[in-house]
Amino acid sequence: MEYRNSKSKEKQSFNCGKGRLKQEKRRVHINIGMMSPQGVDLKPRRGKTLPLFTDPEVAAPAILERAVQKMKAFNKDMDEGPYVLLYPDCSEVVNVPGSERPFTLAEYKKDLGKAYARITLFICLEKHFRGGDDTSDSDSDIVITSRSTAEFNQADTVVFVFEPRNKSTPKHKPENEGKALGHSSTTQPGQIVISDTEDMGPPKTNTDKTTCYSTYTDLYAPCVEEEDEELVAVNMTSLLDTEMEVMNITLPAIIATLSQPIDHGRVSRFNISRANVWDGAVRGFKRTSYSENCDMLVKFTDDAGVFEEGIDSGGPRRELLSLLMKNLKDRPIFDGPDGRRFLVYNANAVREDEYYLAGKMIAVSVVHGGPGPHFLSEDLVHYLAGQPSFKATVDLITDEEVGKALQEIENAASVDALREMTMRHSTMLQTAGCLRHVASVEGKNDIVSDYLQWYIIGRNSSVIDRFKEGLSALQFLNALQQHPTLLAPVLCHSEKRLTALELERLFKPDLSPPGSNRRLRESQTLGYWADYLLDCEESQTAVSLEDVLMFATGLTSLPPSGFEPSPGIEFLDDSPFPMANTCSNTLKLPLLDAYNVFKSQMDFGMQNSPGFGCF
Repeated sequence: MEYRNSKSKEKQSFNCGKGRLKQEKRRVHINIGMMSPQGVDLKPRRGKTLPLFTDPEVAAPAILERAVQKMKAFNKDMDEGPYVLLYPDCSEVVNVPGSERPFTLAEYKKDLGKAYARITLFICLEKHFRGGDDTSDSDSDIVITSRSTAEFNQADTVVFVFEPRNKSTPKHKPENEGKALGHSSTTQPGQIVISDTEDMGPPKTNTDKTTCYSTYTDLYAPCVEEEDEELVAVNMTSLLDTEMEVMNITLPAIIATLSQPIDHGRVSRFNISRANVWDGAVRGFKRTSYSENCDMLVKFTDDAGVFEEGIDSGGPRRELLSLLMKNLKDRPIFDGPDGRRFLVYNANAVREDEYYLAGKMIAVSVVHGGPGPHFLSEDLVHYLAGQPSFKATVDLITDEEVGKALQEIENAASVDALREMTMRHSTMLQTAGCLRHVASVEGKNDIVSDYLQWYIIGRNSSVIDRFKEGLSALQFLNALQQHPTLLAPVLCHSEKRLTALELERLFKPDLSPPGSNRRLRESQTLGYWADYLLDCEESQTAVSLEDVLMFATGLTSLPPSGFEPSPGIEFLDDSPFPMANTCSNTLKLPLLDAYNVFKSQMDFGMQNSPGFGCF
């Protein structure tokens, strides 16, 4: 009996431990930002928001510790601390707002009524929070009042007031009305002040502390949530777009800034065979003498193994980067449909450190004047850029069994059917931490969304982090996080294709003097050229517009950095076929007497060129 009792206790202990283990494996995604002083106020720092995966039952000290570690990992200039964890209103995270309960992430999420992915907390140096040095001044339009912990717990939530002059707010308000509502006429220390214009009315804050938290939440919580969403939109998107418009930032200007550290007096050599571009590129990138801060010297070999003649002045480099991005898309480190591919764990690729190499290749290609990959999924790119947006759909899953299971859950028409589907696929959902009790049929959307986020991001987080380290070459990742609106399209697939008009405007002809006999033939050839581009666009030729651009410049798409030098057209008397110099981005057109002959010779010349425009 004693032995029996001891074994019973041992089993109970084992079961409890197993339950705790499963619970510990559950992870949720929140956002962590930074606050720094602006004058006498604290203000969120743009471009410093990062995702953080943590246990929902975690308390404030643990979140603070992990948040500081994550920020230090991505920001080498951070001060040593100590730091404090803050709500968006600048009050310290101690208790759940409106109560005396100690803070836990799950309790805060429950009272806030939002998804974990839409929760943002901030860290701030303790000396700044307690009353540190002022760093700068700012205007006052949007005011977020910082209250003490007791005041915050007695009130309900932060009130945001945005009152542009000459809009929906009256120009003049009775003085006693402002006093009755508890509005302050001046900005007080402890407020976050964000400004876009100087023509705004005085900021106002709500200091009413008598409303019962639970009653207020029942009556007004939906309205408060919408205002909070608007605040996030202002901080993350609107202000970024406004900043870019004011500063007139363009994509070529960003790439030009990133390329400034490149030393054009030093080169890293690449010996490439077109029969196996990937192998030659990997050897070049892994060479001990390679540096992304050096220019690239590329030599191609033909099928016989003989080096092509000529010196790389840009054309071979652009062709290599184009072929490399094309090869990278089909590597086993990526999964998903064409144009929406995401990273997946591959043991052999981890041993070869291919994730770091792939990230570096993309950064080097964009900054050195090549194309972007144009095949990554938007959800992966948004995650890399530090944006919380996630809109993946089931058709992104290439695994037939997983896709079928998610489709069955998504198609459940009743609560009973949904519960049956979740129990049928409980093992799959439990692995991702998505198995839960469902009270309504709408819960299926959260289950599918959470599973997709785990399938694309969560289970591959280790290799995504390594990929980001490679993407940090030449400060490209930092630029992506600061300017996601401009740089994200470089990585994502776009349905927009080249047009005949774009290519016609891109290539500037070098014409003979007006009135000469040669000028007449050149003008006629330019008409043939414009018609040929239209035939390419309408698929009436043997080549595409992308093939034409590749033949002339070594690129299949317009590069983010723009063309240097600008593409041009010259004319040939001594050859019936087109030729090109991709180093100078020059296309040479034959002077022929009939369009049909011109079209057939253009097709033949481009299809039979062994490399990048050499006939």
